[in-house]
Amino acid sequence: MRLKVVDHAGVEHVLEGLDGWRVMEVIRDWGVGIKAECGGACACGSCHVYVDPAWTDQLVPPSDEEVEQLDLIYESEPNSRLSCQILLRPELDGLAVTLAPGSEP
Repeated sequence: MRLKVVDHAGVEHVLEGLDGWRVMEVIRDWGVGIKAECGGACACGSCHVYVDPAWTDQLVPPSDEEVEQLDLIYESEPNSRLSCQILLRPELDGLAVTLAPGSEP
């Protein structure tokens, strides 16, 4: 599956991911540059991304825990998500996200 990621410098990367992997894991493992301090526990918000609006309705809605973290994040937008909470699946092939401020490693 392909994941399109715009990094902090505005460069787009097309990464390959596997079904069931977290978007955060794909970004981290390809070395694009994401903080992800809590390692995917939905406890810090340092894997904040902006989801391309064309994809927001295709994602599983955020949990209450994720919404609480997003409320604490600098520059949160309506299309903000924690990349550790987005699991890849075939329907998300081509998902596009942009790394948000504060997620720099």
